[in-house]
This record gives sequence, C-alpha cells and structure tokens, in this order.
Amino acid sequence: MREIRVYTDQPMTSGETITLDAVSSRHLATVLRLKPGEQVTLFNGLGGEFLATLAQCNSKQVTADISSFKNVDRESPLKIHLGIGLSRGDRMDWVIQKATEAGVTEITPLYTERTEVKLKGDRSEKKVRHWKQVSISACEQCYRTQLPIIHAPTLLNEWLSTTEAEKKLVLHHRSQQTIRELATQQAASAALLIGPEGGLSSQEIVLAENALFSALTLGPRVLRTETAPVVAISILQSLWGDYQ
Repeated sequence: MREIRVYTDQPMTSGETITLDAVSSRHLATVLRLKPGEQVTLFNGLGGEFLATLAQCNSKQVTADISSFKNVDRESPLKIHLGIGLSRGDRMDWVIQKATEAGVTEITPLYTERTEVKLKGDRSEKKVRHWKQVSISACEQCYRTQLPIIHAPTLLNEWLSTTEAEKKLVLHHRSQQTIRELATQQAASAALLIGPEGGLSSQEIVLAENALFSALTLGPRVLRTETAPVVAISILQSLWGDYQ
C-alpha cells in the first residue's frame, strides 16, 4: 500500500496523540477507508515528517499516535518566486498544483492588462484559501515537507517593485535569449514572471525590464499560460536546483 501523507497545521511531538481536522478526518476515514492501527505520515510544513498510527478513525474525528520523527529535507536549494497572471476556470488550480510539485517557494497571482479575472474582498480571500488547499494536496502527493507561500492577488507593478531575487526573468516568446544561455551562471533564487491568457502587453514587458527582469523565450512554440510555468520551472531546477 502506498504511503499516506497528511498535512496538519499543528505542532507535533513524538509520543503525543493529536486530532486531525475535519477535512483530513473525512478523507482518511471515508475516502481512503483507513482503520485504527494503520500508519500514516504527518507533516506540518516546518520541515521533516512524523510516522503516526491511527487511534480513532471515523468520518467525524481521526486521532493519531505520533511515534518517530524523520528529519528529511526534500526542498530545492533554488528559491523560486512565481508571479503569474490570473487565469479563468481551473487553470490557476492547475498552475498552483504543478508549480508546487515542481518545487516553487512562493506563488503570486497577478492582475495584468489582459487579466479577465477580478477578485475582491471575501471572494479573493476565499480563492486564496482554496489555492492553499490545492498546494497542500500537492505537497502531500509529491512528498514535500514545506508548503509554498501563496500570496493574495497583486497588481503587476507592485509585484515588480517589491520582489527580490538573484535572477529576475520574464517569459516573452518574441525574445531571442533563452534560459539555457544562463547555464554558465549561478543563482540561489529566481523570480519568474509569466502572463495570463493573451500574454503580457508590450508595455508590461518594458515595465518588467525596467525592474531588471531579463526577457527570455522557451523556444519557437507559444505555450499556454498553464503550461509555461511547468516548463520554465523545470529548466530552472535543472540549471540551479535539484533536477538531475
């Protein structure tokens, strides 16, 4: 049976018993149909993970007896902050999920000239909570022990003026420079800017370049807004991260 990994936002110590939240309890007891005595792996995003044995297990409440702690680190040495234009439908969910699996450290949804999605007030907060849960599920699946930071949607110019990284990159399919041309350089952090459907406008590309972002292309084909981050992050991880 595959390893069952569960995120919990509470502190944990070997030898104690904890109660999991309602969502996790329902998933373990109702969806996976686990029983008392079965083992799961718990993590709280602070690094490492704990082996635990289910004590009580029903759809209303699951408790787990924590045993050993494993000080494992599966985070990339490369810190990547992805800034990406907000997209419609489930595209943003897909981006959050795959970027998390690929090892990003931070994700900021951006309002750009061609962004068609407008989120305000409670709707924005609800979306951020949803995206965080998408990211948590991705961490459980891909064996990450730390969660990426999911920021609230931000105006592009604000993100450009406040984001710091050793390498600042903006994807632009009309650029002649490729990411591979950076192979001889070294970096421990990168900020990656990608537009929404329809891409970034010429004015926004100039704005990014004025903020010291280098315009780069991934190749001759124009990728969708949900595809480009996965390709770009994978290349960056192979250059400066932990992809081999």
